[in-house]
Amino acid sequence: MVKIMIMVVMMVSIYAEPINLEQNCLTCHQSNQIPDRLIYKRYLMKYSTSNRIEEAMLQYLKNPNQHSSIMPPQFFLKFPMKKVLNRQNKDLVQYIRAYIQKYDIKKNMILERSSQ
Repeated sequence: MVKIMIMVVMMVSIYAEPINLEQNCLTCHQSNQIPDRLIYKRYLMKYSTSNRIEEAMLQYLKNPNQHSSIMPPQFFLKFPMKKVLNRQNKDLVQYIRAYIQKYDIKKNMILERSSQ
């Protein structure tokens, strides 16, 4: 019984795909010269919180079209429409969270202490 459990765990770990934003998402963005920072800024300006950005991105990735996109129609004259991803919601959410973390502006902000 223990041997079976070990085999199952090993098989799952071999076939489990790690979340790798650079390899699985951004290489395509880079090859199509899609401006990731610009896209993130547009989401941030419209939705303002990570949770709302995550929800909007998830809706777009589940059904990519101009109506659900944050980008203006002219964007799609230059850049291709995203293809539907055959991924589970939990995987999409992990990719979205990695994307938000990568482009989050809070980590680039430096607040000066007031000297009083």
